[in-house]
Amino acid sequence: MHPPPGRRLPGALSIFLTAVGIAVAVFFFSPPVDAGHELPFYPSFYPQEITVKTLDPAAAATRLARNEIHAYVGADPFAGGAAPSSVSYVTSLQGYVVAEFNGQVFPGAASRCAAAARLRRTLPPTRTTWVAYPYPVTPHHADYLAQYDLAETAKAPASGAAVDTPGLRVRARGAVAETLLGAGRVGTDAPWDATVEHIPLDALLRGERAAMDGWLGPPWRKTGWSQAYLLLVRSVSDAAARRAIETTYERLASGRVASAVERINLERQLVTSLIASCERVVLGYTVRREPINVDYSQGVENVARDSQDGLDSAIFLRTAKLKDFPWNGWLHVAVEDGSTGAWNPIAGFTDRMGRLVWSAVGDPALLPSPHGAGVVSNRVSAAVTAPAAGVAVPIDSLAPEPGTGVLKKVGAGKRAAVRIEYRVRASAFHDGTKMSVADALYPLALASRWSAVRDGRGGAAAARGDHDAALAAWSARLRDRLVAVRPVKVETLVREYSDVKFIYDVPVIEVYLDRAGGDDESIAIASPWSSAPWHVLALMDEAARRGLGAFSHDAASARGVAWLDLVRDPKQITALAALADELRVKNYVPSALKALATADDARARWSALKTFFEAHRHFLVANGPYRLERWSPDGAVLQVFRDMTYPLGVGTFDDYAIPLRAWVAKVDDRGDRLEIRADVERVSKFAREYELVREPMAASTGGLDMQPQAECRYVVVDAKRTVVRAGTVTRREPTGFTVGLSGLPSGRYTILLMLPVLDNTVDIPITTVQHVVAR
Repeated sequence: MHPPPGRRLPGALSIFLTAVGIAVAVFFFSPPVDAGHELPFYPSFYPQEITVKTLDPAAAATRLARNEIHAYVGADPFAGGAAPSSVSYVTSLQGYVVAEFNGQVFPGAASRCAAAARLRRTLPPTRTTWVAYPYPVTPHHADYLAQYDLAETAKAPASGAAVDTPGLRVRARGAVAETLLGAGRVGTDAPWDATVEHIPLDALLRGERAAMDGWLGPPWRKTGWSQAYLLLVRSVSDAAARRAIETTYERLASGRVASAVERINLERQLVTSLIASCERVVLGYTVRREPINVDYSQGVENVARDSQDGLDSAIFLRTAKLKDFPWNGWLHVAVEDGSTGAWNPIAGFTDRMGRLVWSAVGDPALLPSPHGAGVVSNRVSAAVTAPAAGVAVPIDSLAPEPGTGVLKKVGAGKRAAVRIEYRVRASAFHDGTKMSVADALYPLALASRWSAVRDGRGGAAAARGDHDAALAAWSARLRDRLVAVRPVKVETLVREYSDVKFIYDVPVIEVYLDRAGGDDESIAIASPWSSAPWHVLALMDEAARRGLGAFSHDAASARGVAWLDLVRDPKQITALAALADELRVKNYVPSALKALATADDARARWSALKTFFEAHRHFLVANGPYRLERWSPDGAVLQVFRDMTYPLGVGTFDDYAIPLRAWVAKVDDRGDRLEIRADVERVSKFAREYELVREPMAASTGGLDMQPQAECRYVVVDAKRTVVRAGTVTRREPTGFTVGLSGLPSGRYTILLMLPVLDNTVDIPITTVQHVVAR
């Protein structure tokens, strides 16, 4: 954490010079944002280096106390004790605590549900890291508003005829369950009635969290309904009930819904069906606490975290700032376990250390919304067009051929439900080559090539080396919806400021889908993007085809070959270097890219890769803000990649570092509308300190203390618990919002209101309004 000898300055002087340096940098290197293109035209000012190392909790606690590391990702090394005053915490959803019942003791749903209610009453109340909660959609989920009334019902005491549930014999599985049950639990070999277990989100979402080459996993990964499905569906024993659940889930996941109201009702129906039989019940959830060093001089500030992934997220490394030496210091991060997965950008980086390395080295197209379930633009922006009549697909649009991935023209007569225009914020890769349309589209071709099962038998195809189930699963939703892609043009944006000229290439690419889903869902599924250049992906493709390795762990195991690693396996590195030389001599262009890349392009690409390999001795070339510099079995060192074509800079994601909230202060029911007055938080900063100020929403006066922009989300539920209306109202009144209610049939309604700020939906107050429409 400390600078090398000769660079350490007295605290006050270092703070003064840091402030002066930031002011000078921002003044000289921060041309104004072009509103039409949403590009902040300045280079990045990230810390000079990031080190990621393995430390056991005891060593991490010592290093944090000594100001020698800035964050410990994934765990709390001070658990059970007191942390020093220089340590603060960020929190996130860690997992679920569930119970399963012995079917011989409790054969029916009524007896199991009664036993679950009894078991819940025996558990300890809410603690720092444990929250007693009987519903799978929690305040940490963005869809909590849509399920709020159902969750409140689940929390209420059960009514009706009592079912006899004698003293329960409960066994614990795992340390969390043992702590919760205490001495009252029975041994694992003793007769039992119920088993309590902790299910971490890391384990529950292992398959869902996988991302290929900078593309996100399923856009619904962070929603409560999808996690409830993963958590509970395997416990449903009734075949008919399970088929109905699978059908509902598939409709949601495939986007086969007509409206937001239909989607919400399907989500509610799914969760209700999953919990009905009480074969596995939710008892509560756990909260992860991760320490960060906030020492006044040697700590970090402006730290954003993800509401479910915590510090194990790309948003952390893109916001954390060193208090001293913000862009020429060293950010030190530690994790408990070393990296056991392969380091490759297609189906690697599957453990915590690997994900942190890839979060810094590779740039994703989009970031998961840190405190919501949507997406945040990172390297692409998008505009969605979905008219009721659909859109015509231009004749020169391209679609990948299954089995080969070759991008071919779709021809005349094609139509689609959705057109998405993406503006791709291109930049240089770490080997100096510039991102092109070929780079953006090659992952789509690669996924199509490796997802086809030519003989109809996945196992045989995988053994033959032309199928990878991980790539097939990852790309299934996109391939299911994709109609075509169309490169439109490449814009060149030039911005001059003083004597500095900034030049940006912005490829414009259209994507056509056969059904919509939500805008964020469509944008996330279909983004044309690659974090690695096409020649590195082609090297991996050819290596996998020749049996030198496999993209994914499962494919490697099935084929009896190594899991492709571009960095840490000396034998593979030697083989890859020889293969890269062979492809360089041939000026190799994958058949899928023949229309998008020339022999001259290939010559320049393979030559640049050779030069990069000779300098760095690995093939992990990407386009993120950091380049892999050094590595060892227990860590890695990442060097900042200061590229003047990199389109994102200091402060891009600062608004997510301090999640803000808004409250419904007053509701006036006017019959045909609700008039809502709101309070909102804003950040008031002074030097390195800040405070949150709650005040009535008012017309913005601008300046440093201006109020953030909130919105009003609402759900209208009728007496039968069916959602009849839902939507979002952006701020239209100086002091609040108006929700229109005209056209509702006569009856009683419950209206659920939430006021998110910047998509922050975590633990946000929800207001219920009872509304009556007279006959």
